[in-house]
Amino acid sequence: MEFRHLRYFIVLAEELHFGRAARRLNISQPPLSFNIKQLEASLGVQLFSRNSHGVRLTPAGEAFRKSAQRVLAEAGAATVQAREVAAGVTSRVRIGFVGSMLFRGLPERLAEFRADHPQVQVELTELNSAEQLDALARGTIDLGFVHTDRIAGDLQHALYMSEPFVCCLPAGHEAARGKALVPARLRDVPLVLFSRGASPDYYERVVSLCALIGWDPLVRHEVRHWLSVVALVRKGMGAALVPRALMDSGVADVVFKPLPESPVRSDVHLVWRERQVPEGLLQCLLP
Repeated sequence: MEFRHLRYFIVLAEELHFGRAARRLNISQPPLSFNIKQLEASLGVQLFSRNSHGVRLTPAGEAFRKSAQRVLAEAGAATVQAREVAAGVTSRVRIGFVGSMLFRGLPERLAEFRADHPQVQVELTELNSAEQLDALARGTIDLGFVHTDRIAGDLQHALYMSEPFVCCLPAGHEAARGKALVPARLRDVPLVLFSRGASPDYYERVVSLCALIGWDPLVRHEVRHWLSVVALVRKGMGAALVPRALMDSGVADVVFKPLPESPVRSDVHLVWRERQVPEGLLQCLLP
């Protein structure tokens, strides 16, 4: 049995059609059939049932599929690791982040870390808070930045940043005039809000902050990314309460107004699994 046999088997198991599988593999159909027969002969079991109605995995094929996928994944990971070591990379760290971290100093701090630790490969994946906590539980990321303090007890965490919210308005709106925000001018303005499904904590904080400043808005638009919030405001679709970091987003034709002092703030927590973060990274990331 060779890795080629496993790769051909996986593609055919996905397509369940010799012609389509052969096209995906950039080979003709006869070599594919021959390799599948070789694999079945080496295992001593039939992996596919073939009849006039098409191709189907046998129960043995279904069981073998999971093992074959795992073997190929491990082989791929081993190949990547070998190449990284040859290139001088001795470890890697997988970091989850929400989009607003791009305006909270994360790129600069990671650049500083990489300059001092060139042997560490940093991989970034954009995920919302719930997705990051799930990824940490499954071990697919090593560290994340989340907008919630509802964190499982087996995870390490620390406050990365706490900042106030500001009001984001279309540049031409009357509420954008003057230095201070006048909530009464927002009376008929729809609220563009971060989706409850993407971040229940942010949703609740923004709604409670609206009540504190005396704004009872119609929630008309819910989105999953803060830049989408600001972009909708720019298009005149409403106003929003956003973390102060978004003032550095560079979006044109919007105005950011400070809000009255409030205990409702935008908090970012750094979350990680102990012993899975390279030495020096936490010191670089935490203030």
